[in-house]
This record gives sequence, C-alpha cells and structure tokens, in this order.
Amino acid sequence: MGTNEQVMTWIMDTYNYLYGEKNINYLGCCTGKFKSQGGISGRTESTGLGCFYVLKELLNTDTFCEAADISMGVKGKKVIIQGYGNVGYYLAKFLTKEGAKVVGIIEKDSAIYNAKGFDPDEVKMHLTKKGDLKDFCNADEIETIDPTFIMRKKCDIFAPCAGDGTLNMHNAQHIKAKVVLEGANGPTTFKAD
Repeated sequence: MGTNEQVMTWIMDTYNYLYGEKNINYLGCCTGKFKSQGGISGRTESTGLGCFYVLKELLNTDTFCEAADISMGVKGKKVIIQGYGNVGYYLAKFLTKEGAKVVGIIEKDSAIYNAKGFDPDEVKMHLTKKGDLKDFCNADEIETIDPTFIMRKKCDIFAPCAGDGTLNMHNAQHIKAKVVLEGANGPTTFKAD
C-alpha cells in the first residue's frame, strides 16, 4: 500500500543485498516491480481490474442481485469510490467503460460528488497535477472538512479502495449503498460488518 514500481524495485534490491542473487527468491520476493526488473505487464491495474470483474460477475448473478435488491448488470450503476490510487482509478476506468457512473470520489483531504458522474482520466490528471481534489472544476459538491461525508450519499455501489478500517462502527450505519465492493486491505472493521 502506498508504493509504486520504484519502491518495489528497491525492496527487491534490498533483498538481493541481504541474501544474494543466487537465492531462489531474488526476483520473486515482491510484486509490482518495473518490468525491466522482473515485474509483469498489467500489474498496475490488476487489483482494480479484479474488483471490476468480481462486481461484474456478481451483478450478472440473479440470486445476488435479488438479495442485494439491485438490478442486474453494471450499466447505469452509480458508484462512490474511496481512494483514487491504482485500485480506485482503474476500477473507475473499467466501470465507466462498462456504462456505470462514478458519482463520488473520496481522498484523504477532499472528496467530490457529481450525480452525472466523472471522467476517471480527468479526475486522475487533476489529482496528479494538484495533489488533491479541493478545486476540481466538474464537481457539484466538494467536501474538504470531512471527506468521508460523501460516503453517506445514495449510490448503488460503495468501493473502499484505500486504507483499512474505512468502514467502522462510527460510519457504517450511514452507508446508503446496496453493495460494498472492498478493493482495499481490510476496509471494513469487525464491528462495522
């Protein structure tokens, strides 16, 4: 979490320094490295894409949709994503391509909402350039005091894609999503569940 290809390559280099190149685990000691250092193509988007495939499969299963009281298919679903790193960005990208609307995006210091949906690439470019979403021009609402307030908006799918404990005993009762798609490591605490 919070790493990139450079950091993962440094981890591999440190492993190599400690154990040597002849160690069988040298190249495989971590994932997410540069391709030139033994990484694999597609690694950056793999978690977000995996989340997309899981959701797509669930939304094409009538028993799941009936239990969740949600219509079948991805198209037209309104989604709020918490965390817009690799997981959240690629999830947004694949969902939008399939016809869903990403209506809310929550970051640590700001969140945006637009009922008509966002262009995932436009949001990513802004976030990369500015470092936050505080002045994103295509948002109907921008929340900077408590970005998690956007989690309370009505949507079909809420996808926590950043840190652990995002959904906890203090906010879980406010979630109005029909489906929670966990893209992060341990985003739902035991008491929230």
